[in-house]
Amino acid sequence: MKPAKYRTIFGPIPSRRFGTSLGIDLSPGKKQCNYDCLYCELAASKPVDRIENPPSVDEIVTELTSALEEHPDIDVITITANGEPTLYPFLDELVDRIDAIKNGYKTLILTNASTIHRPEIQRTLAKLDTVKLSLDCVTPECFKKLDRPVESVDLQAIVEGIRNFRTIYNGEMVLEILMVKGINTADREIEAFNRILPTLGADRIDIGTVDRPPAYPIEPLSYAELHRIAQKFDPSLPIHIASRHKAKEAKGSFSDEEIVSTLQKRPLTMEDIETLFDEESLKRFQRLLAAKKIETKKVGAVTFYGTDFSKQKVKNS
Repeated sequence: MKPAKYRTIFGPIPSRRFGTSLGIDLSPGKKQCNYDCLYCELAASKPVDRIENPPSVDEIVTELTSALEEHPDIDVITITANGEPTLYPFLDELVDRIDAIKNGYKTLILTNASTIHRPEIQRTLAKLDTVKLSLDCVTPECFKKLDRPVESVDLQAIVEGIRNFRTIYNGEMVLEILMVKGINTADREIEAFNRILPTLGADRIDIGTVDRPPAYPIEPLSYAELHRIAQKFDPSLPIHIASRHKAKEAKGSFSDEEIVSTLQKRPLTMEDIETLFDEESLKRFQRLLAAKKIETKKVGAVTFYGTDFSKQKVKNS
C-alpha cells in the first residue's frame, strides 16, 4: 500500500453542501472526541475532553501549503478531526496561520458545538467563513442517549453558546441534525426543536441520516421519511434535507398551484425537487422558474428555491 503523502491533510473531497474541500485532521490516526455518538462512522470509544499528542501548527501549515499548491482548484479548507476539532489546544493560532496563506479560499470548521459556550472558542470560530455546528437534540434525555457526551458537556450551555455566538459572528452558520429513528424523530423532540431553532439564527439547517456504517446498530431513514420530518419543522426555518438516500415512492404529481404552495411553506433544493416531483411536475416547476414565480437563494454551495424569501430565514451567502 502506498503511504499517505500527508499526515494531517486529506482530500480534496467533493461536497454538495460546501463545495470541493481540502481537509485538515487535527487528530490523525486516532479518534479523540468528547462524544460517542450512536451514528459515528468511527469505532465506538470512550469520550475524552482533550486531544493527546496533537500535531503541531507548523506541521499542519507546512502540509497545507504544499497541498494547496498541489490542489489549487478547491473551494474550501475544512478543519475537522477524528473526533472534535475544538479540543485541539492550538486552534486559534492555527486559524490565524491558515488565514495568512489561504489566498481567497474559504475556511470551514465541522464541530459538534460542545465547546461553543467558551468565549475563547467563539472568538476563534468567528474568524472562519463558515461554521457548521451539530445539534442533534435540544432535550437532555435525547442528547445523552444519542450523542453520549463526556460528563462535563452541558446541553443548555451549548444552546446558549450558539445563540451568543450568532451575535458576534458575521459568517455563515450552519446547523446539522443527524436524525436517528425513535430518538430525535419523535414529535416531542421536533416540538422542542421548533421552540429553540428559531432563536439561534442559523443560515441553514441540514437534516440528514446515517449514510456510512455506524458505530452502533442503528438504521438510516429513507428520503421520504426525512421529508415527512422536515414538514414538521417551523416553516420559517431554512431546512435542507442532506441525504444520499433517495426513494422512488417519494415522487408525486404537483400542479402549478401545489408547487407554489409547497415552496411557500418550505424552500427546497434542486435535489429535493428532483426527488419529490415526477417528470411532468419538473416541467411545471421549470416553467414557473422561467416566469419568475419562483425565487432562488444560495447558502454555501446549496441553492434554495422558494417564493418569498423576505418572509423566510434563508439568507444570501
